Amino acid sequence: MQEPDQDKLNAMLGRMVGDLGSIATGALVLLGDRLGLFKAMQNGKPVTASELASRTGTHDRYVREWLSAQAAAGYVDYDAAAERFSLNPEQATIFANEDSPAFMGGAFEVFAALWIDEPKVADAFRTGRGVGWHDHSACLFRGTERFFRPGYNANLVSSWLPALDGVIEKLQRGARVADVGCGHGASTVVMAKAFPNSQFFGFDYHSDSIARAKQAAADAGVTGNTSFEVAPAKRYPGTYDLVAFFDCLHDMGDPAGAAGHVRQSLTPDGTWMIVEPFAHDRLCDNLNPVGRVYYAASTMICTPASLSQEVGFGLGAQAGEYRLRQVVAAGGFTRFRRVAETPFNMVLEARL
Repeated sequence: MQEPDQDKLNAMLGRMVGDLGSIATGALVLLGDRLGLFKAMQNGKPVTASELASRTGTHDRYVREWLSAQAAAGYVDYDAAAERFSLNPEQATIFANEDSPAFMGGAFEVFAALWIDEPKVADAFRTGRGVGWHDHSACLFRGTERFFRPGYNANLVSSWLPALDGVIEKLQRGARVADVGCGHGASTVVMAKAFPNSQFFGFDYHSDSIARAKQAAADAGVTGNTSFEVAPAKRYPGTYDLVAFFDCLHDMGDPAGAAGHVRQSLTPDGTWMIVEPFAHDRLCDNLNPVGRVYYAASTMICTPASLSQEVGFGLGAQAGEYRLRQVVAAGGFTRFRRVAETPFNMVLEARL
C-alpha cells in the first residue's frame, strides 16, 4: 500500500470534519423544522433559549444546545454580548419560509430517508433487486413535496409553462392536463389555481400520495377543476392537451414505454412537458455540489425505484439531456427541445 501524502491527507481530513458537521447538523435542522423552532424565530428578533422554548412548548436546556449547534453551523446568528440568537433574512428564507423558492426544509426531510432506508438499499446492492418508492419511509414523500414545491411556485406558471409553444393560451381558454407521477399534487395544485378554466388530472401509482393530493386540492380550494386517480405512467386513462412529468421520468422502470403511452394520450397538437433534475451529459461535468446531491439521491432512491419495476431501465437522476432525448424519441416523438432551466431542474418540451 502506497503511503499517503501527509499534506493531502490533512486536507482531506479537514474536509471530512466539515462534511461530518454538515451531516450531524442536518439531523438538527430536521428537528428544528418539525418542532417549529425556525418558524418561531423568523421575525428576526433576538431570543434567548428560554424565550424560544417558551414560544414553542419545548424544554429550554435542549433548545440551548440546539441553538448553539445552529450558531456553530452558521444557520442562526449569535450575539455573544447579549447572549441571544436570531435568524437573519437569508437564514429565515432558507429555513423558516416555506413559500420561499430557497426553502430547504424539505430537502433535509428527504435525506432523512436515505439513512432510515439504508438497510433496504444495501440489500438491493447485494441482490440486484430494487426498492420501490412505496417501500421508503414516509418522510421521503413529505420531503419531496416540500423540496420541489417552492420551485414549482416560483417557476411553473411564471416561466416554465410560458416557455412551451402555445400552451399558455390553451390553458387560459380551457385545456385538459395530465400530471403524471403527481405525488402529493403540489404541481397539480399550482397549475389548477393559475388556470381555473382548465381541468387537471393527477395520476400516481402510490395510493397514499393520491390521498394526500386530494386533501391538498381541497385545502387549496381547487377541487372543482382537479381530480386524482391511482394509475401508473403506462396505463393512465384519457386524452390531453398537455401531459406533464415533474421529476419522475428517471424513476420509472420503463421510461420509453411511458413515453409511448404519453404519445397515445396526447391530442394531435398536444405537448409533453418533462421536468427533470438538472444534469450535463458527461459525468465529469456533473462533479459539482448539485451533482453530488443528485447522485446521492439517485443511488439511494431513484435508481432503486426504477430497478424495482418492469424492465428496470435505471435511468438515474443525472441522465442528462442526450439520454432523455433518446427515451423521448423511443416513444415516437419527433420534436424535442430544452425550454428552461434552473440550478436544480431542466424543462424539456416534446411534440409529435
